Amino acid sequence: MFANGKGTLDDGFRALYDETFTMLWRVARRITNSEEAAEDVVHDSYIKAVERWDIFPTLDDAKYWLIRVVKNNALNWIKRKGREQKVYQRYFRETEAKGPSPEDETLRDESAKDVKAALGRLPDKFKTVLVLKEYGELNYKEIGKVLGITEGNVKVRVFRAREALSELMREGSGDVSRS
Repeated sequence: MFANGKGTLDDGFRALYDETFTMLWRVARRITNSEEAAEDVVHDSYIKAVERWDIFPTLDDAKYWLIRVVKNNALNWIKRKGREQKVYQRYFRETEAKGPSPEDETLRDESAKDVKAALGRLPDKFKTVLVLKEYGELNYKEIGKVLGITEGNVKVRVFRAREALSELMREGSGDVSRS
């Protein structure tokens, strides 16, 4: 209770609340950058003030104590949110680092099987250039030397092979968008 001993806890708290709420909320809002967090911080600080009400000799002592508590609680809220954010980021990095999901693996495997099947249906001259280009990772000039054809001819064959492969893939998948 305040030094003058007059009034009840309710009267003293009401006076403190009326004098400080807007200012405390603004301080907390500025620190946390969140209206909801500011309300929580101020509310929790008022609860601490009521719990320690007997230590305040004057209303001003309670007010300045409360400002420090709000500031500290808001800063603690920021730290806690920062730690939570780091945990979320670490979780998502670890999840991504674990690799593709089983569904992604299945789709990739099925797609690879479809590509291999379609590749097997290509004429040899197209199949050979695609295998050397995509699987052998050879450039056009190297493919030309291997096959004994010009670099320009290799480019044409690769283009036509990709077109033919694409067509076979659409036919094999039952793609209705081309109908």
